[in-house]
Amino acid sequence: MESDDDEPASTSTMSTPPSFASASASRSRKRSLVTRSQPRQIRTPSSPMASTIPGNLLPSAPASPPTPAPSPTPTQRAPDWSTAAEHEDHHVRDIRARFADMNDAEKQRLLAELLNMCNSHQLAFVHDFVSPRLKKDPFITLPTELCLRILTFIDDPTTLARSSQVSKRWRELVSDDMAWKSLCEKHAYRRLSNEESQSAPPQVTTPTTTITQQTEDPSLVHSAKFSSFKNIHSNPLPLPTVQAPDLLRTRSVDRAVPVRHRRRPKAMSYRSHFKQRYQVETAWRSGGHVIPRQIQPDQGVVTSLHLTDRYIVVALDNAKIHVFDTEGQHQRTLQGHVMGVWAMVPWGDTLVSGGCDRDVRVWNMASGQPVHTLHGHTSTVRCLKMSDSSTAISGSRDTTLRIWDIQKGICKHVLVGHQASVRCLEIHGDVIVSGSYDTHARIWSISEGKCLRTLTGHFSQIYAIAFDGRRIATGSLDTSVRIWNPSDGKCLAVLQGHTSLVGQLQMRHDTLVTGGSDGSVRVWSLQHYQPIHRLAAHDNSVTSLQFDDARIVSGGSDGRVKVWDLKRGTLVRELSQPADAVWRVVFEEEKAVIMASRAQKTVMEVSMSIRSTRRSWYYKIALPALLSPSRCFGLHY
Repeated sequence: MESDDDEPASTSTMSTPPSFASASASRSRKRSLVTRSQPRQIRTPSSPMASTIPGNLLPSAPASPPTPAPSPTPTQRAPDWSTAAEHEDHHVRDIRARFADMNDAEKQRLLAELLNMCNSHQLAFVHDFVSPRLKKDPFITLPTELCLRILTFIDDPTTLARSSQVSKRWRELVSDDMAWKSLCEKHAYRRLSNEESQSAPPQVTTPTTTITQQTEDPSLVHSAKFSSFKNIHSNPLPLPTVQAPDLLRTRSVDRAVPVRHRRRPKAMSYRSHFKQRYQVETAWRSGGHVIPRQIQPDQGVVTSLHLTDRYIVVALDNAKIHVFDTEGQHQRTLQGHVMGVWAMVPWGDTLVSGGCDRDVRVWNMASGQPVHTLHGHTSTVRCLKMSDSSTAISGSRDTTLRIWDIQKGICKHVLVGHQASVRCLEIHGDVIVSGSYDTHARIWSISEGKCLRTLTGHFSQIYAIAFDGRRIATGSLDTSVRIWNPSDGKCLAVLQGHTSLVGQLQMRHDTLVTGGSDGSVRVWSLQHYQPIHRLAAHDNSVTSLQFDDARIVSGGSDGRVKVWDLKRGTLVRELSQPADAVWRVVFEEEKAVIMASRAQKTVMEVSMSIRSTRRSWYYKIALPALLSPSRCFGLHY
């Protein structure tokens, strides 16, 4: 019995008259010879990922596709032999019949022999034909839960994002939050839960400060902790009330953050959260969409710089305090001090400042009006902190600390004990820790107004202090850093390595970062009291230092601002063009403020890493009331 493909030829032969039989047979033989020399093209299945391998490449080593290829569809069939010649079809029919009768071992031997007889072009054809048929999309057959589990093993976010373009099924799976939750965990892109966010105290970004919680409840004064991720299928990603992600910002005493002042929309899923954080990290490393703004205020040395959710506040040694919004636009100038301002601290719309005129002044930054002028110190006010919205603590060169009620404008306690200038102080809950030029650090009670302990061990003046409630770190002119237990006042460790004054300290979780006048920045483990990284950061003194969970930003007298990878201890980039000197640097997740000296002018640069628009531009803003005689206004797109 013959196949359907032979029916047309058989019918044609039977209808031929006998007189023409010999001529017809001759013509058939000629057609057969022509067909054998020029075989007709065989149709083969195609694949979106299929490509012809050049003859000079081995077909056994094909290039891997960038993303998984879809499996063959049911429409991809075997070659169509309906257009083959009679001679071809006869032999192929016999070969197919014999091949079908073979067992697996015989089939493999025959295929091996046939492949050995093929040239490179024929092998390329075999590769293109076989490859799509061997590929199978596992996500079509596997359960959804198992598919999502597989996606969690993808470490590269680019690969995960590109895989959503394979098919609708892949897009549905990649759109699920499980894979993005796993990426958030791998990159430490975590965020606070609702409960932790609501209990978090007001915050402000200041350089070289510890994470100090502004509350007297011991259960709430510990440093912010990472929250555990909940099951995303039953509980959506929580929306914190504090600007997210909060854990990548360094904070000290500060202010409440009303919802209306949030500068970025909150992420509604792990996917959008990861995207936002990934964009920020990329911008920090390679520039991103950066908007630098340069403002040239009065001549003078910058003595203090604070960045809040509403203001950028700059204090100078010319007795002026300038208040800008977070975009760098000048709002007002606070004038009242008659000599240089050397310390200040913001809390919401309230600002407390002190300086060489020995007064502590309370300001309303929203109106620019003074609220109180507090008298009592007999020498320069050198440091200031706030424990809550109504309590400020000042340290002075007159060797005393004073606790002020800034609502009533009165002094509540005078803390006496130091024998020299009080250079620095930190607050945690109801406890004050102060450092003095008398080489001692003291622990005080705010509510009782008395000294609890004296920390003795340094051989020279103490210039910097950090306190997180569990440990105290002090930096001294004797080049050492000492770690103390606040409970019993014992010295836990002496960290040595700097060769000059240690004037910059910041403590965060179990990590301590120090900066010295020798130009080096060192990262220490507070678990083992050993150095983790030694960074040759600057050619001169480190004037400003701040770090978060991912990076360290340092500024130096050499005029450079550098960003370092906290985990690797490597230089990521320089944040600004070199200046004559860098006075202060503060940063938050998406913004950095640099105060520097350029061409004998004091310059403020506000760099924003991520914006809602893809455009980036460069501003130079001149403020007529603040600028030197050479005034200009330029805007360059």
